[in-house]
Amino acid sequence: MDHKRQIKQFVLKNYLFTDDDSALADGDSLIRSGTIDSTGMLELIFHIEETWKLKVADEEMVPANFETIDAIAAFVARKLAA
Repeated sequence: MDHKRQIKQFVLKNYLFTDDDSALADGDSLIRSGTIDSTGMLELIFHIEETWKLKVADEEMVPANFETIDAIAAFVARKLAA
């Protein structure tokens, strides 16, 4: 399973309580829509760190990296390539 799909499945299951892919578009704002709050964002970051054995630095915990499924997948890809 690719990164984007894994991230989306985690968000759907843990925040929207569904496995219906159509419940969330990859470009939808997770923050502005209220899908994820600050605590949920930390849970998502911990999930990313554990799943891909990455370290997300404090300065990387910004909306630009975690606003949408697309942004999160791009962030994970950049971290894995580094």
